[in-house]
Amino acid sequence: MSSNITANWSYPTSVKLGRGRIKELADACKSLGIRKPLLVTDRGLASMAITKNALDILEDAGLGRAIFADVDPNPNEKNLEAGVRAFKDGGHDGVVAFGGGSGLDLGKCVAFMAGQTRPVWDFEDIGDWWTRASLEGIAPIVAVPTTAGTGSEVGRASVITNSETHVKKIIFHPKFLPGVVISDPELTVGMPKIITAGTGMDAFAHCLEAYSSPFYHPMSAGIALEGMRLVKEFLPRAYREGTDLEARANMMAAAAMGAVAFQKGLGAIHALSHPIGAVYNTHHGMTNAVVMPAVLRFNRAAIEEKIGRAAAYLSISGGFDGFYDYVLKLRSDLGVPETLTAMGIAPDRIDELSAMAIEDPSAGGNPVAMTLENTKALFRDCF
Repeated sequence: MSSNITANWSYPTSVKLGRGRIKELADACKSLGIRKPLLVTDRGLASMAITKNALDILEDAGLGRAIFADVDPNPNEKNLEAGVRAFKDGGHDGVVAFGGGSGLDLGKCVAFMAGQTRPVWDFEDIGDWWTRASLEGIAPIVAVPTTAGTGSEVGRASVITNSETHVKKIIFHPKFLPGVVISDPELTVGMPKIITAGTGMDAFAHCLEAYSSPFYHPMSAGIALEGMRLVKEFLPRAYREGTDLEARANMMAAAAMGAVAFQKGLGAIHALSHPIGAVYNTHHGMTNAVVMPAVLRFNRAAIEEKIGRAAAYLSISGGFDGFYDYVLKLRSDLGVPETLTAMGIAPDRIDELSAMAIEDPSAGGNPVAMTLENTKALFRDCF
């Protein structure tokens, strides 16, 4: 496969993958009927060249030049309220969600909440709460990922942190799914190594947990398996050589695949890393990578045979043990801290974190049922 990977997919939405395709941003907006988009991104990206270029493209096409970047690394409801205000005050009719997970999640949520009168917490991913939403006034979304990790560009949810309780809530609605995604690997070339590693391990965690989840969803399982193979082949390359566009494009595909696959469920990796991230503000993907070996040990009895099949597909010999050793080596090659202690976290809040973990929506997809007691033991194993 050459480095000039290019493709048009409409699974699960319209995805335009390939280098230089950011040039199609204005056309993507127009195809969704957007005439006055608000570009939503995070503070770190606001002044970067890739963001200015995107704004230039919109402005040159007569779509105005508007940006909202008051977004925290873990976006919260205050950022959301400010974003919706900017959207309404500016008379906007669509959102370009631009960035990593935080910019994408907040942008999607701004477009959704522009049409709502109820508070955002009324749309948490519980039962059929999403049916409470008013469909009128939800704005169309074009998503432009600048990392290869969360896969939020193809997701039907956003993670919003409650600024008072520090709990991350998953806000869900089918209309969160962007109408068009532009995945241009050139936008990810500037990622620092630590972010390439953290976001890449996030994609791997999504695939691994979806594949391991006990729920029946063979389509997701197949996507998860191939997503893991792409990470195995291309993440070390993207990490070593940031300008390797073939590796960057394949990692963008793997990230999107992880997010499609986890409709099948997530598990203890995410159930642990969500509270850690909410309490200590750690990088989500890197936290996933730190707790991954302990969770594999925790789940071994339930997933040994399944992981053996995955190992064979990934050309890893030695079944479960071979796969486990591969994960340890991948982590060390990418400079991932070995334990939560090495990440700078003290084990003094295990009780609190464990209580949050078993309440996390991801916990229900773990192959071994998570209880307060076994989750405390699992947390202790991560230090």
